[in-house]
Order: sequence, then C-alpha cells, then structure tokens
Amino acid sequence: MNFSPRADNIPRGITLILLAMAIFAAQDAVIKHLAASYSTPQILWVRYVMFAGFALVLALRKRPLRLVLKSARPGLQILRSLAILGDMALFVVAVRVLPLADTHSLVATFPLITTALAAVFLKEPVGIRRWLAILVCFAGVLVILRPGLAAIQPGALWALSAAVFFSIYQVMTRVVARFDDSETSLLYMAITGAVVTTVVGPFFWAPPDAAGWGWLVVLAVLGTVTHLLLIKALEHAPASVLQPFNYTLLPWATLIGFLAFGQFPDGWTVAGAIIIVASGLYSIYREHISRKPRNGGRPR
Repeated sequence: MNFSPRADNIPRGITLILLAMAIFAAQDAVIKHLAASYSTPQILWVRYVMFAGFALVLALRKRPLRLVLKSARPGLQILRSLAILGDMALFVVAVRVLPLADTHSLVATFPLITTALAAVFLKEPVGIRRWLAILVCFAGVLVILRPGLAAIQPGALWALSAAVFFSIYQVMTRVVARFDDSETSLLYMAITGAVVTTVVGPFFWAPPDAAGWGWLVVLAVLGTVTHLLLIKALEHAPASVLQPFNYTLLPWATLIGFLAFGQFPDGWTVAGAIIIVASGLYSIYREHISRKPRNGGRPR
C-alpha cells in the first residue's frame, strides 16, 4: 500500500483524521459500555477476529497471502503486534473504572513517551527543548494524578501503562516500516491479535444476549471504519501534518463521556490535559523545525 500523500488532497486528509478521531471516541464509549458486562479478553477477541477479516480483505486485493505475510523482520512484527494488543487490553481495563476523558488525557502522553524511547533505542536526535517538553508533559500527568492530595487510582496507572505500550508499538513501527509495507504490518497486527485472543478468549466467554451481540458488532464496525479512515487520511496527507489533529480525540471523548455516562472531568484533569496536549503540540512543532535543513545546525 502506498502512503505517499498527494499535496492537493491535504484538506481531505485532515477531514478524514478528524472524522476518525470522532469515531474513535465513539468506539471507546462502546468499549466502556461493554466492559461493564463482559471481560476484557472477550471484548478483544470479538474485535480482533472481525478486524482480522477486514485486514485480510484489504491485504488480498493486490497480492497473494503468502506474499503479504513475507516480512523481513517477522519476529519484530509479532512483538510489535503484541505491544498494541497490550495497549488495547490495558486501555479496556482502565476505561472500565475511569471516565473516558480522564483515560484519554493520560493516554495522550504517548507522543512524548515515543519521542523519549526513540531517542534512547533508535538514537533519534532529540534537542533540549523537546526533552523539556517531555518533562512538562509529565508535570501534566502529576496534575491529573495529584499524588499526596488524593489516592492514585489503579485505573490511572493502567492508562499510563497503555500509553507506554502504545509508544513501544510506535517505535517498533518506525523500525519495521524500513523493511515492510503497511499491508504486511497491518495483517501481522490483526492475525497476531486474533490468534492470541482466540487462545485466551474462550476461557472468559460469557454468552451475550441480543443487545450484547449488537454492541459487539458495533464495536467491530467502528474499529474497522476507524482503521480505514486512518489509512485513507495517510494516503492524502503526511503523518507530520495529521499528528496534531489526533488530539481532537480528547474533546470528543469528553463530550461523549458526558452524554453517554454523565461523566465530566474535574478541574485538575482539565488543567493536566491542557498541559499534556500543549507540550505534545510543542514537541511536534520542534520536530518539524528540526527537520528543516540548517547550516551546521543540530536538533533543538
């Protein structure tokens, strides 16, 4: 799959990413609703099996399955797939006990965690200003957690752990992207998740009623549509342009969390989220600046 963007379609790419974030928030609301009645392995099992079907259809449009699965780094692809599975599992556990907005405020730390991990493990250049942005981001986390003023909820730790796993997934994605195309990476992610959850899921199965099946199907459809929109967005605009719009997920999560569950973040969470998002946007800006050619310059 070719993700080379067409510059004249950047507005379309932005529109698609905005729509994807809105649907993403709706998907997470469905996850929160299902988590009240069904186990995390069961929710992930249904979602991954249906997602694997979508990924197979997408991948087989142009090449036979054996060619799509041919990877230069199959072991790393599997580890990467397990990382995103861990992220999803931790997110479901977190959102089971935390409001949507609180969960997403903490998960929003992942761009800066990714930056730190990429600097350490991939030796990507990160200047002092972006390191300061990372420190400010974690100050925002402390504002939300308020250690010493309130007991830290386990759900908050699950959300932060989800951000770490997603960051590991992001770093591994940067590596495999050098060797494999996006179709191969997507299919490995779907099949690995489907296999693991199929092994675990039956032991936690609770027969859904008609409404439960309906919500599980809705979850799978929303997840599939979100992935499709993200892929299409990247076909029309570069990731560096789209990345800031990922933060629109936060207001959508806040709105849907209030409408669906009557939950609204307190002032501490709002303040912490603003700090996290602001530091993340600044880091994106500095990364963009650092990519511009400079005479004898270095990352800042």
